[in-house]
Amino acid sequence: MLYHLLYPLASSVKLFNVFKYLTFRTIYAMITALIVSFIIGPWIIRKLESLQARQVIRTDGPESHLKKQGTATMGGVLILTAIVVPTLLWADLSNLYIWTTLFVIVGYGLIGFVDDYKKVVEKNPKGLSPRQKMFWQLLLGGAVGVFLYTLPGFSSELYFPFLKKLHPDLGLFYIPFVMLVIVGASNAVNLTDGLDGLAIGPVAINAATYLLFTYIAGNARLASYLQIPYVPGSGELAVLCGAMVGAGLGFLWYNSYPAEVFMGDVGSLPLGGALGTLAVITKQEILLVIVGGIFVIEALSVIFQVGSYKYRGKRIFRMAPIHHHFELKGVAEPKIIVRFWIITIILALVAISTLKLR
Repeated sequence: MLYHLLYPLASSVKLFNVFKYLTFRTIYAMITALIVSFIIGPWIIRKLESLQARQVIRTDGPESHLKKQGTATMGGVLILTAIVVPTLLWADLSNLYIWTTLFVIVGYGLIGFVDDYKKVVEKNPKGLSPRQKMFWQLLLGGAVGVFLYTLPGFSSELYFPFLKKLHPDLGLFYIPFVMLVIVGASNAVNLTDGLDGLAIGPVAINAATYLLFTYIAGNARLASYLQIPYVPGSGELAVLCGAMVGAGLGFLWYNSYPAEVFMGDVGSLPLGGALGTLAVITKQEILLVIVGGIFVIEALSVIFQVGSYKYRGKRIFRMAPIHHHFELKGVAEPKIIVRFWIITIILALVAISTLKLR
């Protein structure tokens, strides 16, 4: 909005010429997201508490979690507001990739909101059934897949880190592949959201990593030099990534141990979906397995645990997702959180290193 209002004035006021620079708008989208978080954060937490939107803690989980009973949840509303508002203010709103990613963020946010609202406000322990949630997630992911597949100039080829000559064209199979990436990322982040700040830290790091990749993918010269796919227009997503980083840091202000508010499904589902969408648009889907390694490990720990118990009658971990396993082994919650952040930073650096290892 500001881009469209102020940049046209650059012909008469040179100061407004800064609005054409993607780096400038990305930085201020991040700052705006932080400001929005600090301004409305306390009000949203009070509002959630007045609605009795309080976390219900499982009695079969770690005993240390019982003290968190009654903490406000559905704080993802704050995160989404702090992403959407700065993006609308600082991004070029004629860019289709911006609207595609916002579509996923808002759509998955609504799925999470309905599920959370039924559980914590209406006190319906079932919320949305797993089938209902998966149906809507697949529907929205499929819509993105169809849109990108039919978008003129957008490639359905799959690219691999380290292997510059391997990029098979998936054809129509690209659509279910997009669904898999977006839905898988969404649910992986959702499973990771179990400790104070555990999910939002890696999400912010992942968003910062994809900020770099969106910027490069949208710059023909840089993309050619670094031998990654050039996706015209994808650079504008750097603004949205900046907003995600700012919103993540802003939410962490309230969600760091001990948390004043939890994000709930209204936060975790759209954040994961957004990361998946960014990976798809920049043609860096496989890279998400590296940079989002913590989310992958958390999801796999649940899959292996369920599979092992179902077919062998034995558990692999004391409790899944894996962060609960470490809790039950006596590792302090803050230590688990910070260590997972450190691992995410290392994985992000490895992902960035692939730019030169091709």
